[in-house]
Amino acid sequence: MRHMLAGVLVGAIAGLSVSAGALAQEPTELTLWSHWSAEKPKRDFVEAAIEEFEAANPDVRINVTWYEKNALYAALKTALRAGQAPDIFYAEPDQVEYMDNGFLLDLSSLDWDAVEPWAKEAWIYDGKPYGLPLEAWTVEVYYNKDKMADLGIALPDTLQLSPDAFREMIDKAREKGITPMALGVGDRPYPGAHLVHEALLKKLGVDDYDKLLKGDLPWSDPRVVDTLTWLTGLTEAGLLPPTFSTLKLTEAHIYFHTKPGALTFVNGSWYTSRAFNDPDQGGQPDGFPLGIMQFPAVPDAVCNECRSIAVGGSYVGNADTEHAEEVVAFLNSFLRPEVGNRWLDNVKVQTGIKSDPAQMTDARAADYFDMIARTNDGSKYYFGIPIQVMAGKPKEVFTQVMNNALPAGNISVDDAVKQLDAAY
Repeated sequence: MRHMLAGVLVGAIAGLSVSAGALAQEPTELTLWSHWSAEKPKRDFVEAAIEEFEAANPDVRINVTWYEKNALYAALKTALRAGQAPDIFYAEPDQVEYMDNGFLLDLSSLDWDAVEPWAKEAWIYDGKPYGLPLEAWTVEVYYNKDKMADLGIALPDTLQLSPDAFREMIDKAREKGITPMALGVGDRPYPGAHLVHEALLKKLGVDDYDKLLKGDLPWSDPRVVDTLTWLTGLTEAGLLPPTFSTLKLTEAHIYFHTKPGALTFVNGSWYTSRAFNDPDQGGQPDGFPLGIMQFPAVPDAVCNECRSIAVGGSYVGNADTEHAEEVVAFLNSFLRPEVGNRWLDNVKVQTGIKSDPAQMTDARAADYFDMIARTNDGSKYYFGIPIQVMAGKPKEVFTQVMNNALPAGNISVDDAVKQLDAAY
């Protein structure tokens, strides 16, 4: 009997040991929800980063789910309030409601020395950083070199057309049945506003533009009214597609480089993350004659060299995660120069991670960044686009009026200005 009991005890203990060993070997699982389902270069980059992190940390597994932006935001809105959000998720600095509601993990322990100071600043809230600024971008004006040459338009060495030359460009394109600029706001709160904020920044200069966005300068300022009136004249001349109000972002890309083909396209410098996909995945045709020009000079501007630079796609941690240490470790794995260079090489978009464009190995990426460098040469920057700087009612009204209604010709300049002033 004693032998039998001993045998049972030994078997039980052995079973417990095996179970304990199995449990000890179970990896910690992190969940990651990310935008970029339709942007293969970014998706490939992140998946490679996950694979590399898991190889170095075999006790951690990261399960990623890919979304398009609007679907992601809708899913997060529900999940965060229900306490069922992922450990890590995509966000952008203008989403201050995440910080207001205490949804984000304090990332003060990240290796911030590896991040550009202005990129870190974009994610500071009440003195603490909350996001890894993976993507950075400038507002660029892309153009079809062949179409521009066919219209007999030669860009100056500055790559910036004068106000009169830009209006002449619109007229020449229209005469040939070409849409002067592909742009649409069917599924985004900012593309149409690129026209407004870049023009106002140039007109006012960095300091007064900052005052305007923060409510310390009225929208009824004559300089603002003059600039909006100038822009309205361009849109009335036929600058934008007739489908501007419904054209989605992906469709606007295709409208520019494939069908029907526009002369120019205003977009963030992350243009490449879609356009450099294979043509059958929505990318531009092989051999497309891509050029980048400056946003046109604005009449009587004080700073035609001014332009916006912004932090875009970022990763944040869930404040309620049970694996904060692993979340920070994963985000820290991005903060190395070789990873920043890999982003430049493969994604072909700027980044908030300190990196060296001179180390890029992809010729197509190098050519693209050469063009970006030319348009940015001598620039004076304002950090953030309006919806990343504004909040509350002003942000809401700006989006409704300056992103859509004014460029679409559905509201007068006087009414637009009155609505913005009232919002403050």
